[in-house]
Amino acid sequence: MSKGSILVIDDEEKLRQLIARILELEGYTIYQAGNSYKGFQMLEQYSDIQLVITDVKLPDDNGIAILEKVKAKYPFCEVIVMTAYGTIQDGVKAMKLGAFDYLTKGDEDEQIVVSAERAIEKAKMQHRIQSLENQVYTKFNFDNILGESKAIKGAISLAQRVATANTSVLLEGETGTGKELFAQAIHQASPRKGKPFVAINCSAFPKDLLESEMFGHKKGAFTGATFDKKGLFEEANEGTLFLDEIGEMNLDLQAKMLRVLETQSFIKTGETKPTHVDVRIVAATNRNLLQEIEKEHFRSDLYYRLSVFKIEIPPLRERKEDIGILVNFFVHHFSKTIKKQIKNSDKEFLEKLKNYIWKGNIRELRNVIERAVILCDTDILTVDLLPNEILFAQKEIEKISTPSSNYTESSLSEIEKQHIIKVLNQTNGNKTEAAKLLNIGLTTLYRKIEEYEL
Repeated sequence: MSKGSILVIDDEEKLRQLIARILELEGYTIYQAGNSYKGFQMLEQYSDIQLVITDVKLPDDNGIAILEKVKAKYPFCEVIVMTAYGTIQDGVKAMKLGAFDYLTKGDEDEQIVVSAERAIEKAKMQHRIQSLENQVYTKFNFDNILGESKAIKGAISLAQRVATANTSVLLEGETGTGKELFAQAIHQASPRKGKPFVAINCSAFPKDLLESEMFGHKKGAFTGATFDKKGLFEEANEGTLFLDEIGEMNLDLQAKMLRVLETQSFIKTGETKPTHVDVRIVAATNRNLLQEIEKEHFRSDLYYRLSVFKIEIPPLRERKEDIGILVNFFVHHFSKTIKKQIKNSDKEFLEKLKNYIWKGNIRELRNVIERAVILCDTDILTVDLLPNEILFAQKEIEKISTPSSNYTESSLSEIEKQHIIKVLNQTNGNKTEAAKLLNIGLTTLYRKIEEYEL
């Protein structure tokens, strides 16, 4: 198996063939060219070339010009420049332009071998990094937010519009709706793509630890601070910082957060000089922050700074038409990972899922499908694979929807409509209080009022 592919460009045929032979014996695939024109023809023809070794003086070009052209068109291809009369000035220029090495003809054979080996390793590493970046982009781009419903398409459209701006974004939605997936997609579609995407769940840390995580500290700043620590703002410099569950952040830290958003600088614990950063903030919450402001649990100035562009991620119960698409995706995903040949689910299985009120949203659906795939012994998921809470919940819905019910229609939408009317009557039309009692966002309530023409 070849250790890599190398193109040698030199008009001195005997020297070119000698270099080629030395490298072939080391296990490399070698291509040869006597001039620049032929060399670039080979680069076009053989996409596996990872390293170009070129002479400085050629009949139709020079090595420095070849170096610039190769790095411009093939940035992951390394270049080693050779010369019969090397000078420090030429060597420095070559290295500044991106040459991997600058060698003098007549050096020991081991030197060209060692240099070529290191150059090939660097080229391979760059390809691996690029491949991983492409995988990340593919995994987190907007095409991987599944669904055809009007609700999810509207949220995606808003996210795509704001992605290219440098604006702070606030994602509102229940737990499990995919807020972090939206944040990742916004980052990958922004000019900050390729820079760090750093995420933190604000509810996962106590107050003091969260501050240290976000802003860092100097060695000796407090007991246990045995080394300098970079905060997440520094880690995310030039990239995006995703603050999940921002509503759980305490008021003191909210004040510091507001200062950072306004000045793009902060002072670490134990430090006296400010640290400057360039960070875009995407925040997310499952709380109604306007209600939290009324309770004095959240700063209004921070809310308005974060919610320059607000996007509500719809819960799964508001996009039931997407359940079939999501089920199909999860079935194929888990069939592959668990190594089972499951084609899809039957009609009754899907109907049960569509009639269930998903409090855990897509995350809950994902878990249900994973469980069903594990238990399935055939190639189709059937209703007996569903957990009891879904089956029992379905029976309760059927009870509510019987002719003995006070409702004149048996659809879930009618049940929902009547319940919203009842709660609005209880609160004398106070929509903020009604949203709280219904355990939904205020914007969701307004959308429901418009949908049901209340």
